[in-house]
Amino acid sequence: MDGTTSAHHAVRWDGAVNAWHVAGDVYRMGRHEWLTGTGWQQMYDDGVRTVIDLRASRERRQRDTDPKVPDHVKARIDVVHCPTEDPDHSGFSELFGPYLKDPAQYGDYLQLFGEKIAAVFKAIAASPGKVVVHCSAGRDRSGVIALLLQQLADIDQEEIVRGYELAARGINERHRTHGAPHAHDPYLSGDDLEAMLAQRRASLRDFLGSIDAVTFLTTNGVTEVQIAAVRAKLGSGLPGAANMQD
Repeated sequence: MDGTTSAHHAVRWDGAVNAWHVAGDVYRMGRHEWLTGTGWQQMYDDGVRTVIDLRASRERRQRDTDPKVPDHVKARIDVVHCPTEDPDHSGFSELFGPYLKDPAQYGDYLQLFGEKIAAVFKAIAASPGKVVVHCSAGRDRSGVIALLLQQLADIDQEEIVRGYELAARGINERHRTHGAPHAHDPYLSGDDLEAMLAQRRASLRDFLGSIDAVTFLTTNGVTEVQIAAVRAKLGSGLPGAANMQD
């Protein structure tokens, strides 16, 4: 890792997919089941003590292709289930289709699931040590949490947009090497990828101009003390470089 002030650095825990530093002591990534036993140990050695799983209950399962990790290896890190959505809500499929996958949908998402998203911030405030938030792909649900965290950390809007783009490119590369799990979210290359990213960057800038993290969180029940605790975690400095690279 060089001396850049960028908020975004890839995290190289073994097996982790689309893993990035968000700010201070907070990271984001795709499914924790992708981590190997070595990856769990690296995460622990880097100071992570809490993993917050943003997925719905039915997504939280081991796949045949996932590495087998002994329970005792994972036991030192608390995995907290804190779903950001209810996919069975009557308005979910109408607003988001099969799942959230575009910043143009973020405003509706926060409006529909404000209390659930606020609960993630309460969990971060209460968490000891460093924290990882993750969804399935590490792009949109974790992206919503990341951008609100980065607003709290006073990170520049263009850096927030860059973080989304890195995560979108990261899971797209995973789709190239492992196959896309859904026909409606395929691997894209060349001009198709760049066109998609241009549209989503524009949508994200529009969304960022419409949202204030503190107002959103307090409106949805996060206290000033909890916000201060989250900000303290975000302001504790860049993590060690042992398992990270630009």
